[in-house]
Amino acid sequence: MPYSIHGLSAETVALLTDAGLRPLDVESLAVRALEEDVDGGVDVTTVATVPMEQRGRLALVARGGGVVAGLVVARAIFELVCGDDMTCDVSVEEGSPVEPDTELMAVTSSTHNLLRAERPALNAVSHLSGIATATRAWVAAIADTDASIRDTRKTTPGLRGVEKYAVRAGGGVNHRMSLADAALVKDNHVEASGGVDEAFRAVRRAFPEIPIEVEVDTLEQLDVAIDAGADLILLDNFSVQEMAEAVRRTSGRALLEASGGLTLDQAAAVAATGVDYLAVGALTHSSPVLDIGADLTVVSEEI
Repeated sequence: MPYSIHGLSAETVALLTDAGLRPLDVESLAVRALEEDVDGGVDVTTVATVPMEQRGRLALVARGGGVVAGLVVARAIFELVCGDDMTCDVSVEEGSPVEPDTELMAVTSSTHNLLRAERPALNAVSHLSGIATATRAWVAAIADTDASIRDTRKTTPGLRGVEKYAVRAGGGVNHRMSLADAALVKDNHVEASGGVDEAFRAVRRAFPEIPIEVEVDTLEQLDVAIDAGADLILLDNFSVQEMAEAVRRTSGRALLEASGGLTLDQAAAVAATGVDYLAVGALTHSSPVLDIGADLTVVSEEI
């Protein structure tokens, strides 16, 4: 391809690792984003308008207010393009609330390289900051309770790791990263195995050490799941009154997670029932992006 792709530095690898991200996954994601942006060709506009020797400073600036996430991913994207010919100054911490016109980070390098990485980096930070911003709103809504906001596996294909990172940056907690992390017995498993109790016992026999969560949609199924010994029970489309009754019946014998059509307006009432988690798929599948722009300043005309 006409552009070189560099590796990640030890410093960036350490930053990604400290953030709970897999450096190789982030690198792979970034390379795909960069490659699709030129599709084997070149940035014809930049080649035509920008002197090859020019250097610039590209600042990522919040145009709207929200919670920031993904700057470490943006750093990785710039580094893959610029290699060690760059300086990166980060002005805010991941998970920090920002006001409009706040500079988030700035990278100095060849202008050609900066513009090559600009859109993939902006896409990453805008998307992940949108998730973090939405998550923070949910967390704030239930701040007076002991419940936590939890994500789901309803993530963008290929982006689960970074999207769940954004949820953490916003103050939420993660559900399963993969199907191998824990068992979640859902309605289709119940149908296929013949019942809640049958499905639970089948999982326990096959994987005796793994945590088991059971989805129920009636109080009668809840009783069965409690008696079977479920570690966590997902209350699917329960009313607030039914959730409160579920908390009373469970009496601490299992953790409870409210799920199904939850809205931000009802979050406080749901959390006040005493459930442990609110499962919010919308965090990763429906959060609007945070408006972030990139402002270039020419530094010099020489390398």
